[in-house]
Amino acid sequence: MYDYVVVGAGSAGCVLASRLSENPQTTVLLIEAGPPDSRREIHMPAAFSKLFKTPVDWDFSTEPQEHLHGRSLYWPRGKMLGGSSSMNAMVYIRGRRSDFDTWRDMGNPDWGFDDVLPFFQAAEARLSIADLRCVNPLSRAFLDACAECGIAPNSDFNGETQEGAGLYRVTQKKGCDRAPRARISNPLFAAAI
Repeated sequence: MYDYVVVGAGSAGCVLASRLSENPQTTVLLIEAGPPDSRREIHMPAAFSKLFKTPVDWDFSTEPQEHLHGRSLYWPRGKMLGGSSSMNAMVYIRGRRSDFDTWRDMGNPDWGFDDVLPFFQAAEARLSIADLRCVNPLSRAFLDACAECGIAPNSDFNGETQEGAGLYRVTQKKGCDRAPRARISNPLFAAAI
């Protein structure tokens, strides 16, 4: 018998289980459907796409989307210790301000963006959130093409808006500290939203 059962050992599940188990009188069971995060590709940010449609991926797809001419989109979701955070190339995004404010407005008074922002900032200090140190030339070319198409630049997807084109911030402490690694950095670190 356990005091708490946490289902899913992704980032949130692991943090929740850790916090609950700080009390030595409390018993916590953390359940994860997938295996440990031991695959080599999990620990190589540029190799994250090698995890797609493998046993460590739930392999979800969206419903057909009207504005995509009825196509479905593949939606990678991690099925392993660390969940989707173990297969996201170490990209860091807080989430949309409007989502948090909507939850607050639906009757959850402590869930507005301004309420949760201090918790994000505390976690960010521990996670070493940083700009990419080595940017693939294809990422720069992609951003130039976005600008030519009229897509506004966005220097911080964790800022006021997540719309525009820019480089993601990452949880890569001291990543890419040698020039040769710049040639293999993944061009998908740039995004237009």
